[in-house]
Amino acid sequence: MNDPVPIPPRALARLQLHAGFTLDDAAAQVDYYADLGVSHLYASPLFTARPGSNHGYDVIDYQRVNPELGGEPALQRLVQALRARGMGLVLDIVPNHMFAGPGNAWWMDLLCHGRASAYAGYFDIDWRSPDPLVRGHVLLPILGKPYAQALRDGDVRLGHEGGNYVLRVHDNPLPLAPPSIEALRRAGEPSRVLSAHDATREAGFGQLHALLEQQHYRLALWKLANDTIDYRRFFDINELVGLRMDRTRVFEDSHALVFRLYAEGLIDGLRVDHVDGLADPHRYCRQLRHRLRRLQRQRPSGAPRGPAYLVVEKILAEGERLRPDWRMDGTTGYEFMDQVGALMHDGAGEAVLTELWQAISGERADFATVARAARRQILVDSFEAELDRTARALFDAARADVSTRDVSLPAIRRVLVELLVHFPVYRTYAGGLGRDAVDEAVFQQAYARARHHVRIEDRELLAEVAAWLGGQAPRGLPPGRVRQARERAMRIFQQATSPMAAKAVEDTACYRYGRLLSRNEVGADPGHLALDIPTFHALCAERARDYPHNLLATATHDHKRGEDARARLAVLSQAAVVPHWASTVERWRERNGHLRTAIDGAPAPSPADEYMLYQTLLGAWPLTLAPDDREGLEAFRARVAQWQRKALREAKRRSRWSRPNEPYEDACDAFLTAMLAPAHGFAGELHAFVQRIAAAGAANSLVQTALRLTTPGVPDTYQGTECWDFSLVDPDNRSPVDFDARRAGLAGAASWDTLLSGWRDGRLKQRLIRELLQLRARHPAVFARGSYTALAVETAEGTPSDRVLAFQRQLDGSAIIIVVLRHTGGVLLDTSSPSWNARATHALLPTGSHLRGMAAGRYRNVLGTAELSLPQESDPSAWLMPLPVAVLEPLGS
Repeated sequence: MNDPVPIPPRALARLQLHAGFTLDDAAAQVDYYADLGVSHLYASPLFTARPGSNHGYDVIDYQRVNPELGGEPALQRLVQALRARGMGLVLDIVPNHMFAGPGNAWWMDLLCHGRASAYAGYFDIDWRSPDPLVRGHVLLPILGKPYAQALRDGDVRLGHEGGNYVLRVHDNPLPLAPPSIEALRRAGEPSRVLSAHDATREAGFGQLHALLEQQHYRLALWKLANDTIDYRRFFDINELVGLRMDRTRVFEDSHALVFRLYAEGLIDGLRVDHVDGLADPHRYCRQLRHRLRRLQRQRPSGAPRGPAYLVVEKILAEGERLRPDWRMDGTTGYEFMDQVGALMHDGAGEAVLTELWQAISGERADFATVARAARRQILVDSFEAELDRTARALFDAARADVSTRDVSLPAIRRVLVELLVHFPVYRTYAGGLGRDAVDEAVFQQAYARARHHVRIEDRELLAEVAAWLGGQAPRGLPPGRVRQARERAMRIFQQATSPMAAKAVEDTACYRYGRLLSRNEVGADPGHLALDIPTFHALCAERARDYPHNLLATATHDHKRGEDARARLAVLSQAAVVPHWASTVERWRERNGHLRTAIDGAPAPSPADEYMLYQTLLGAWPLTLAPDDREGLEAFRARVAQWQRKALREAKRRSRWSRPNEPYEDACDAFLTAMLAPAHGFAGELHAFVQRIAAAGAANSLVQTALRLTTPGVPDTYQGTECWDFSLVDPDNRSPVDFDARRAGLAGAASWDTLLSGWRDGRLKQRLIRELLQLRARHPAVFARGSYTALAVETAEGTPSDRVLAFQRQLDGSAIIIVVLRHTGGVLLDTSSPSWNARATHALLPTGSHLRGMAAGRYRNVLGTAELSLPQESDPSAWLMPLPVAVLEPLGS
């Protein structure tokens, strides 16, 4: 047995589990990750999910480990393997929603018994629909055709299976209400009953329709969901139904397995998915922490004794912070991914990139404007039902108070739209005491912006709505209908803002605005291209103070581009590179012009879509792909084609998921295919440009990786990204990982020179990760609790360098010093390796530069063999060879 599992984790490795990669498959990789230096595996959801799920977020049973993953016996085998190597397990959980379909016993019971079901209160359903056809029922928008046609075509039919009657919709079973089943049984032989309800015949149509009218649900065409659905969904996905996690019974029933696994020592922490979807994240997080703390004493002796590690998936807007009273260890690290990504970009290229995007696309709007337009469209296209539900909740609040009974629903809807369009964060967290100071500041921003856009006669109502949504504390009102209506309206509003923002920003605006796609990432603001060194230092110091165990991610199962694809594209922003990019793109557009076609009188692809395609090709091109490799080129084309079709639909300009414009999509696919055809020759030009910037992109990647592993927080390595990651959005970023190759790479004892000469195979990045994770293992307290101090790098003239970022992590007199070099495109352009000699280094950092403020002593560079004494040998240019990263460890450690 190795050393005890560290709490909090020292380093995580995320694995995506499914039927093709089970818990036993994960157990087979434990030794590899242990040798890499990881302390915990970090697993995607293990609950029983919809059969065939490749992600686990469509849960059907919270109380059983998914049998497709091997069930609980396989989980025990995985944990046994982890404990043998002194490792632990962190589990992703999904408290916000479940799969609304077959296999979900809670949901099926609800459909069978309606509001009398024991589980009716588990799901977030509005039983008070304004539509009399739906009121008191659950709307199921699952038909592929209009209702009457679906019945007549036999898509909906009565079945008799296992001695019981069921409804079949597209071969999926739906339960019938007990009185209906009893009546059918009394009607005669099953064959006769089935024939009488055969809707493909006119007489049977009436019988089947009458039977459906007696059920607790109403079948509808799938397209009606966005307009009339009466249950809260996850985003706009009809198959995922929201839960009332604010109810104690729901909380306990959906967490019973989690609590048992924690008490038995099988898991050591949790990642809470989509926490902003919950009615009261503050209460949920505190409740979760409290329950796990009470279970600590039950854990077996071999399990860690410290508090459970808890992080939440939360998108933080610029300037927004995680609430400390939630008692979480931090977020899942999207904000770090944004910060370190922006640090790799060069603000010097912003003006040229902006001008280039505007000239090509013809679109002059900045990202904030694009995002607001997307929000406005999303409200109508995808969230009409949610908008209506929120407006009606506010209308109920108005009607509950005699002083506001003259307010109309259309007026409330108008002001609500403007509030939602101009909301600056994903959500607020007002409760019975109303909005706190943080939420008030946020709401005032939305209010001020909305006030400029509402009708003059609606401004007074806007102020009233702001008060109802937490400006006036509900608990300050007498108990009764007014207070209840205000609390309900506030809850519904706050649960609505988050999915609307995510759908508008992440899934629409980020596919429309294409200035530089490396900044179009989950949690990032594409309107902010670059981040300076002092700001990055300040953010790191703040994290060390407030959330030292926050997760640090640069790749996730939800990223839009792999971390190394983004690092390569970031090179385009550098002053030495951006002019070459601008001229190259113009040449490519002219070269490929004859490949475009016209669809509906407009070019396909559009200029904006074509420009984003070039960026995607450049970022995702594999380092080992040759332009004459027909098989490899076809595999690459297929990956990009999959991305392109998804991107066109997410952008919702000329195609969308609900109404695919297949002629346009096919024309864009034909353009891509023709462009990459070997005979066309463009693949050779693309390959040549990739080679020009590939080394600078790799240098960015190494710096980004080093910062993830050394700045305050717990580093998370997404599966497979120990080597170069040029993946695209899912499903591409969830492709199988070649663990055999990674194990072989880790087992090798190649020198740094050998790794640098063969850097394209990814072992260089893997070695960097291993060395820094092993460093963390040697100094766990320094990285878990150590301070973060920015170090000044000055040139011989005494001016600070904007190319070198340096800091030290220190605890009890032990210091580790990290120095990285950024914006190396001017030196590495057209080179064949991300390494350089002294002359190249001095071009970025002049001779005579010095590092100021570091702890004195004898050190060795973990990423080389150099030893030095500080402060005597304080010229960092001597350390940054051949890598753009130096990590100094005290000798004797």
